[in-house]
Amino acid sequence: MLAREKLYTIEEFHDFVDLPENQNRRFELVHGVIVDMGSSRRINTVIAMRIGTFFNNFVMPRKLGYVTGEAGGYIVGESNVRRPDVGFITLKRAETLKGVEFDGAPDIAVEVVSKREDVFDKANVYFAAGANRVWLVYPNDRAVYVLRLNDDGGMISHRYGVDDTLDGGDVLPGFTLRVGEIFP
Repeated sequence: MLAREKLYTIEEFHDFVDLPENQNRRFELVHGVIVDMGSSRRINTVIAMRIGTFFNNFVMPRKLGYVTGEAGGYIVGESNVRRPDVGFITLKRAETLKGVEFDGAPDIAVEVVSKREDVFDKANVYFAAGANRVWLVYPNDRAVYVLRLNDDGGMISHRYGVDDTLDGGDVLPGFTLRVGEIFP
């Protein structure tokens, strides 16, 4: 007989994260399992900050919503709390800044991929909770994969290289970013 790890609720996850020994650590709740996300690589944090800066430079003057960093959490389902490297959530969906995590997914979630993880599971969780786009950034390949759902609910992906230009789609109309600008 296999012993199974306890599955945590969101409330139990918050209690765990609030323990003194966990104050300077970064955790996510993944299908009820608490996962220590560890430290990010230098390049990943630089890339994430660049993307966040480009988003903020577009979003803030237009008062379109909020841009979050890797500490910004989103409750994405009954047993998931995710912290994308960069998130954008519209004012319409971010009813308040009170509390810890946003309820629901960011409209655009950006993950700077550095280790083996099921990024497609993560993207599916984001989409199920209301995300419009998921950007998967691969520093070693200097490429970004933009995922979205088609009309039938299937996930489609488009690869952008350093000479290509990303856009904000219908979430951030008018926003553009040349991929090469996000890589040092």
